[in-house]
Amino acid sequence: MSFIRNRNTMATNSHIKSLVVLSAILVILSSCGPKAIRGGPGTRNPELDEPAMSITLDRADLEYLVSENVKALSASALWNNTIEKALTPPTVAIWPIQNATSQHIDDQMAALLSSIETYLVNSGDVRMVSKENQQQLVQELRLREIDIYDPQTIGKLGRQLGAQYFATGKVTSVEERFQRTRRVQYSLILQILEVETGLIVFQNEATRSKALKG
Repeated sequence: MSFIRNRNTMATNSHIKSLVVLSAILVILSSCGPKAIRGGPGTRNPELDEPAMSITLDRADLEYLVSENVKALSASALWNNTIEKALTPPTVAIWPIQNATSQHIDDQMAALLSSIETYLVNSGDVRMVSKENQQQLVQELRLREIDIYDPQTIGKLGRQLGAQYFATGKVTSVEERFQRTRRVQYSLILQILEVETGLIVFQNEATRSKALKG
């Protein structure tokens, strides 16, 4: 009987040792694996968003491009002489920003629209058409294979939405390579179109460059 007890004790001790070793291995593996880090203001890594991770547009690039364009808009004759002096705030609709680059940057384009819309709403000088209504129109037009950037189309939809102005634009890029360096120059062209006439009453271009060095 004592022999059996000794064997059971030895088996139990061996099992415990195996569990300890396995736990140690799991701890080591978990410490060597990917680790999520929180960054930005108010965290231990306030400058986490500063380095560029790629040559595609990121949040810092979008903020710069939008900021430069809206500063130009707020200082323009259109804004100071027409919009701010209007008896009632004119109604503005946001139209999709055209992606004229060779990259798939749908998320970035949506972020651009939201940033521009936020500025216009917070200015208090204009009224904004619901973006949901505009998105439904865009989807319907695309299903009907209608060019959503055609000026005549924009004019008709502007009247349908009750807007006096359309805010729209285009993102372009120029890519260059030299030896082991690849550089992409992005431009955001912001336009304000007058619905009644179809004329471009404001236009500004902001640029941003990014490079990848081998």
